[in-house]
Amino acid sequence: MTLQTVFADLHIHIGRTESGQPVKISAAKNLTFDRILWEAAHRKGIQMIGIIDSHSPPVQEEIAEGVESGRYRELPGGGLRYGETTVILGTEIEVKNPGQGAAHLLAYFPTLDRMSRFSQWLSRYVRNMQLSTQRYHGEISALEEKVTEMEGLLIPAHVFTPFKSVYGSAVDRLSQLLRLERITGVELGLSADSAMADGISELSPFSFLSNSDAHSLPKIGREYNELVVSEPDFEEFRRALTRKEGRRVAANYGLDPKLGKYHRTRCANCDELLPSGDSLRCPYCGKAKVIKGVMDRVREVSDQPSQSPDHRPPYMYQVPLEFIPKLGPKTLDKLLKQFGTEMNVLHRAPLKKVERAAGKGIAGHIRLARERRLEFEEGGGGTYGKVKSVEV
Repeated sequence: MTLQTVFADLHIHIGRTESGQPVKISAAKNLTFDRILWEAAHRKGIQMIGIIDSHSPPVQEEIAEGVESGRYRELPGGGLRYGETTVILGTEIEVKNPGQGAAHLLAYFPTLDRMSRFSQWLSRYVRNMQLSTQRYHGEISALEEKVTEMEGLLIPAHVFTPFKSVYGSAVDRLSQLLRLERITGVELGLSADSAMADGISELSPFSFLSNSDAHSLPKIGREYNELVVSEPDFEEFRRALTRKEGRRVAANYGLDPKLGKYHRTRCANCDELLPSGDSLRCPYCGKAKVIKGVMDRVREVSDQPSQSPDHRPPYMYQVPLEFIPKLGPKTLDKLLKQFGTEMNVLHRAPLKKVERAAGKGIAGHIRLARERRLEFEEGGGGTYGKVKSVEV
């Protein structure tokens, strides 16, 4: 069977339903199921997307209507197809054991029917099923078993961020929260890369995912994965994560961790980046408002020198177009009109043509991004890093 490579961003939130009902309160109002599909297919050039918040009953009604009307079609191998883009239905769930902090988990299901049946079960343990990322009030082992029973995939989300993640706020070891044999992969999050995560020995068996966790349309595809599959559908996604029959994650594309908004430890009071995360009190202003960065937290929980297993693919640093200095909406639209999708502009478009369309400065920054020679102001404490503007 012939294998192909596809780009996949498996963590995109829904802000509202088409009728305006809230789903992810902190996400953009125009982030609807239909708009996400259109953006991913026509502007971003992503062949597989995971739409989180598909557990929400009003969202499921819209999906069912889309299938019935023929806008989407269900695939034999699981997932929905819109044009050339496949949708994997997912949900984000908050879990918490007594004496531990909260952590977010992603669960994906092959069909709308399985997603709906899982939602019916989950509704017994969640207070508001319409909204995103609700606290699960039940035994985590029961959640693991239900995801397995529904032929789903369970993946810890943004595992190092200081709020609501396995290592960032819950435990020192993934195995203290979840049964490792129930997990299909691990999502790194914007402020970490493979080299950082490979300092933790229990993560070695897992394929890593680099997803956008998009809360707005422009953020779709700021991080993504290159999968080798025979067909972009749910079962091939499972095989890629478990590295079966040549399927695999071939590359992770993500922000340089320095651009992530939680990479460095920062004081929330005076906004200073701190030299380390060892102190709970800021050495500059004296306030106890220190937000520990991913870099320092990874250093705390690592139990080996960074050592990538043989199956680990390269982690390719990329700078989304929205981070390129002086690249505004009109120029972005011009580039997309000429080259089709953001993936084409970032990776494939001849730089001479980019220069004619957008100017020498923007083309030069895209060239430096491809060559991994951009410099950054580091992010931390909830503030994204920035690309330093240079003369090119």
